[in-house]
Amino acid sequence: MGAPAAMNFQTIFFDVLGSTNTEALEQARRGADEGLIIVAREQTAGRGRLGRKWASPRDAGLYFSIVLRPSLEPRFLPLITLAAGVAVHETLTSLGLSPDIKWVNDVLVHGRKISGILAETAETNRGTAVVVGIGINITSENFPEEIAKIATSIEGETGRRVSVEDLAKTLAGNIETYYEILLGAGGPQCVVKEWSCRSTYVSGKHVRVTAGNEMTEGITEGLEPNGALRIRTNDVNALAIIQTGDVQALRDR
Repeated sequence: MGAPAAMNFQTIFFDVLGSTNTEALEQARRGADEGLIIVAREQTAGRGRLGRKWASPRDAGLYFSIVLRPSLEPRFLPLITLAAGVAVHETLTSLGLSPDIKWVNDVLVHGRKISGILAETAETNRGTAVVVGIGINITSENFPEEIAKIATSIEGETGRRVSVEDLAKTLAGNIETYYEILLGAGGPQCVVKEWSCRSTYVSGKHVRVTAGNEMTEGITEGLEPNGALRIRTNDVNALAIIQTGDVQALRDR
């Protein structure tokens, strides 16, 4: 496989949308090219994983979705979320922050959430499209009360407010970099490596993972080739492979 072609970005800005991911998925189904970016100043129905609401007050964050059309084996599609996490990490690092990636789709600063990622797929006439939605908190001013204690923002951490346009441009460039790595020779292994060196959750972290009615507790032991999380369980000292779920860091006993 040759090197992927440079991505041709086209950004459409909206004043208000229900969800940038919903709009991007609709555009993908209508044949949108890879690299289409949807950005909104406000979302009225922003969402995260498992149908959770993503608070999207006007001008308080970057609400961003990009259409991708990856030539990847289906088993490696989950690595797109990891590559996006690395891209967010690099974007925040360029602003002087010290972020941490929590498996699988949250980016934290000082233990508080600053960004979330939601990847969704759509079958189109041009094959499978993946829409990656990313929210990054720019300011904490309008945080709903229920998340104010567990979330943070760029302005809250640095005292500076960045523009949505500049943040979107930087993020898009970083997504392109790590998406190209993923599609290149040895890409899946490279993305796992890039993600692992940016996350304190990858190994030696005492965690509890909840997936539906199932709960797994133990110590993280790295990632599978497809990005799944390995956990050495407390009860029977077995290795559990976690494909999806919510991770909570626990205090060591």
